[in-house]
Amino acid sequence: MFSYQIEPGLTLKPLELQDSEKLYQMINQSRAHLREYLAFVDGTVHPNDTKSFVQSTVHSNAEEQSFVSVILVDEQIAGLVGFNQIDWSNRKAELGYWLGEPFLRKGIMTKAVKAIINYGFNHLALNRIQLRAVFFNKASRGIAEKLAFVEEGVIREAEWVNDHYVDHVLYGLLKRDWQK
Repeated sequence: MFSYQIEPGLTLKPLELQDSEKLYQMINQSRAHLREYLAFVDGTVHPNDTKSFVQSTVHSNAEEQSFVSVILVDEQIAGLVGFNQIDWSNRKAELGYWLGEPFLRKGIMTKAVKAIINYGFNHLALNRIQLRAVFFNKASRGIAEKLAFVEEGVIREAEWVNDHYVDHVLYGLLKRDWQK
C-alpha cells in the first residue's frame, strides 16, 4: 500500500473510508476558499456527501481507475492530491489537488504534487500527466508552472462553478521532460 513521507510532518497516504468525517470537516472549514474554484463544494452540505465521494474514490482506487491520496500535515488531513482518472492504454492521468485553507502558502501542495508526479512516472509507468486549473486560480497554476508543466491551451467555459462558467488552463507534463 502506498504511503509516503515527504518530510517529517508531511505524508501522503491512500484515501480510506475512515477519512470521510475529517475530510468533510476540512472542506467545511475551508468552504469559502474552496468554492471559488471547485464545483463540488456547494454540493457537499452533509458529512454523507463526503462519505459517498470517499466510497466511490476508494472503489475507483481499488479498480486502478484513479489514485487519490490524502495529504497529512502532522497527522491532520490537509487536503487531497492524486490522479482522478487514469487512462492505462495511453499511459496518462489527470492530476487533481486541493488544500484546506489553514495549510495554504506553506509549500505543502508543491511538495505533495511533486511526490505524486514522481510516483506516477516511476511506479505507475505513466508517460503523461495533465491537469486543468481554473484560469484565475493563480496558486494552482503557479504550482503547475513551478513543476515544469507546459501550458497547452485554454478551455473556454469548461466548468460551471457555483453560479457561472469558468475557463480552464490545460497543462501537460511528459515523463521525458520530468526526468531532465
